Amino acid sequence: MTAAVRPAATVLLLRDGGAGLEVHLLRRTRGMPFAGGMTAYPGGGVDPRDGDTDVAWTGPSPAEWAVALGCDERVARELVCAAVRETFEEAGVLLAGEPGGDVVPDVSGDEWETQRQALLTRELSLAELLAARGLALRADLLRPFAHWITPPAEPRRYDTRFFAAALPVGQEARDVSGEADEASWLTPEAALAEMRAGTRPMLPPTIHTLGQLAPFADVAAALAGSPPEPLHPIMPELVRTPEGRFAELPDGTRIGLVVPLPS
Repeated sequence: MTAAVRPAATVLLLRDGGAGLEVHLLRRTRGMPFAGGMTAYPGGGVDPRDGDTDVAWTGPSPAEWAVALGCDERVARELVCAAVRETFEEAGVLLAGEPGGDVVPDVSGDEWETQRQALLTRELSLAELLAARGLALRADLLRPFAHWITPPAEPRRYDTRFFAAALPVGQEARDVSGEADEASWLTPEAALAEMRAGTRPMLPPTIHTLGQLAPFADVAAALAGSPPEPLHPIMPELVRTPEGRFAELPDGTRIGLVVPLPS
């Protein structure tokens, strides 16, 4: 029986570094049931309360996001909220600000950490967090970047929209995720070099999106270079050849499948 597909959101959090464009990457703990030991971006499945219609919102509307993401308005709202929530949960970065004002500059204090933990345990929803702080979700800080669907043969399947966003001024990405044992900023080229050397295993969507980021010199170029709307979904086919196992994309590109390094 084919596994049900769960909607999910992932965020390519970007900053300008000394060597050029850098992206925030997490190495998932080896005990995770999905992608354990793999390097990935902050992200995860949609939570039922990500669809709260009372969330304070600034920027493109859910209806506009629906066009960009190729889905209905309800799903678009859920995906954008999930992207913001997961980025705060897993990287300690909050894409929100006062309505009509700047992005919140610092979310690193003890009270913020208590609220982040409450999000993780689902004691608090994103809408409730923003309301308590007098903040609005900043949908204008996100850009649609990619859309991947896990192949039917896999036991866990996700319908994932990838977003790109700049690290807000004054905020710091932190290693706060209980699902990761390493957090780092790397250029796309450096991350891919480690993957090819066998020291940083990744799933095909991460490899492919890093390749898409690599040509951009800085954050501004990467955000301006987001794909045209709507995003076209990629569902690779798993193929086996004498050279190994691959994820074959609709355009014929093949990405080698790897396993996490042993403990």
